[in-house]
Amino acid sequence: MKRTLILGTALAMTATAAMAEQITVMSWGGTYSQSQVEAYQKPFTAETGIGVLSLDSDNPAIPLKAQVEAGNVTTDVADIEYADAIRLCDEGLLERIDPAILPAAPDGTPATEDFLPQGLSDCAVGSIVFSTIYAYDRSRYGDNPPKTIADFFDAEKFPGKRGLKKAPKALLEMALMGDGVPADQVYEALATPEGLDRAFAKLDTIKRDVVWWESGAQAPQLLADGEVVMTTAYNGRIFNAAVSEGRPFEIVWDGQVYEYNLFSIPKGAPHKDAALKFISFATSTQRLADQAKWISYGPARKSSAPLVGLYQDGKTEMAPNMPTNPDNMKNALGSSYDFWADHEAELSERFSAWLAAS
Repeated sequence: MKRTLILGTALAMTATAAMAEQITVMSWGGTYSQSQVEAYQKPFTAETGIGVLSLDSDNPAIPLKAQVEAGNVTTDVADIEYADAIRLCDEGLLERIDPAILPAAPDGTPATEDFLPQGLSDCAVGSIVFSTIYAYDRSRYGDNPPKTIADFFDAEKFPGKRGLKKAPKALLEMALMGDGVPADQVYEALATPEGLDRAFAKLDTIKRDVVWWESGAQAPQLLADGEVVMTTAYNGRIFNAAVSEGRPFEIVWDGQVYEYNLFSIPKGAPHKDAALKFISFATSTQRLADQAKWISYGPARKSSAPLVGLYQDGKTEMAPNMPTNPDNMKNALGSSYDFWADHEAELSERFSAWLAAS
């Protein structure tokens, strides 16, 4: 009787402890974080009893690095870009993730063969493919709206303020494509002093017309408030503003720069085992397909693509709105993760100096 009571109490305490366990996931905010809450976090908690606290950051890689270096890690999972995943892993700031923990595709294909190229790295697991595009408010244009990346930089033909992210990545690439450099020659050009000069010279042509943004939610808001006539933005933010909020926004896919976001675990995460469970759960075939119901970012697994269906409105087909749709890839550029892992510090310094110059 006594042993039974003790056993029952122990089991109750174990269940309570499991329910009380909570991980902290840091992401980018806005509709992107909300898509993760709906597709990953709520189902994960329902299945495992592990709670998830969702935190937002303009760039989770920055506080992640600061936490690890300070020896005060409070984040368990961070959603970061591929170049940051490579750099932070090389610096020893991320936990390594064995792909053997990841579920296979429904047909048995191992995860290592099911993820898209660059979908897996030593310290991170891919979730989505997103792109930096530019968009405009079609109510401002008649029968001659902007159609190409060159039009974005043509302030004479299309006058008005432009929104730009206050960072060099993707912006320098778009500047060169806007100046006529073919997509497949962009990184070759950026690797030379002449190519960099050309990119900054192109930015000079619109510098006086720029309104800078730093977080993904700001770009569609600049359009909505009429502060700019067109802006670079993350494609999913513009899609949601157009479809969910009925904004008259149009995406121009020409010159898009696409890349991956991945889940990582900072070195010394307080709940590493639960974090690994979350990443394994969230990057399964069905869960990655489910996220596309909430935002127009392509899943990082091949087996997820056929499962992508309608938007949450129950009527909008999501496949045509993905960066990876063939019609949207005609003049697209895949971000060079190696290039930015090697050169981001020096180019950020030059970009800051360019911003400060009159």
